[in-house]
Amino acid sequence: MADTDKPLLIKRYASRRLYNTETSDYVTLEDIAGFIRAGREVQIVDLKSGDDLTRQYLLQIVAEHESKGENVLPIAVLTDLVRSYTTNVHSVVPQFLAASFEMLREGQSKMMGNLGVLPNPMAAMPGFDLMRKQQEAFMKTMMTGVPGWKGSGPEPDKEEATSAEDLAQIKKQLAELQKKLSKL
Repeated sequence: MADTDKPLLIKRYASRRLYNTETSDYVTLEDIAGFIRAGREVQIVDLKSGDDLTRQYLLQIVAEHESKGENVLPIAVLTDLVRSYTTNVHSVVPQFLAASFEMLREGQSKMMGNLGVLPNPMAAMPGFDLMRKQQEAFMKTMMTGVPGWKGSGPEPDKEEATSAEDLAQIKKQLAELQKKLSKL
């Protein structure tokens, strides 16, 4: 049985094929992305030199998703990242990004936990239940695949979660989050 506490070791051969040392088979970038979405840490090393190639491959996974239209990073954020490589700010950016994602994970977990806790004084407010369901659907959509986040609360009805009104609200909230992120 695989030890999921240790990073999954992937070896890159001279042919650039990626080899999963736990299952003794070859894997693709999409397979590696799946391991990460499942919450597994990975380490990718060059078989011949022993160089750690993890960062290079993770960036490649992000670039491929972005190029397929799965845009998570607003242009302003990407522009600021490029600028950070040419300024003295680059020393602060990694810590800032790590802290921001950690705060996002913690905040989402707390918020989802609080939405499910009763009695909630806001529960008596008209429309609160619909707002709670919209927020749960939004958070589930936003946080799907984020390591360490486990969705909680009741599943929204499929009709409610996919109504045009709900989708419009989710898109509006996403746009607001993107604006806030780009200001940071």
